[in-house]
Amino acid sequence: MIRAGFLTHTGSLLGFHITGHAGGEAGTDIVCAAVSSAAYLVANTITEVMGAVPRELEASEGDMLLRLSPEDGPGCRAALLGLKLHLEGLEEQYPEDIRVSSIEI
Repeated sequence: MIRAGFLTHTGSLLGFHITGHAGGEAGTDIVCAAVSSAAYLVANTITEVMGAVPRELEASEGDMLLRLSPEDGPGCRAALLGLKLHLEGLEEQYPEDIRVSSIEI
């Protein structure tokens, strides 16, 4: 099961923490591939394109954490919202493989 927790503070998206695997065969699971690809796209867009410097950024097998400062611009929050909406769509299609939640920090 993939768990995607979106970090919020007073209603504002500040990041995400995604852990786990969907449970399919490594390298062939479409849910894991979709989640990983989307998470890396957003993390790279925020850090490399928008130039934001995250408070925390960690990535390892089955675990990715990105946490921004409240001062980071609305573009960063828009990218995070896009990721959240994308993962919620995957959750609707594959409820046995992914859970999306919000975590107040």
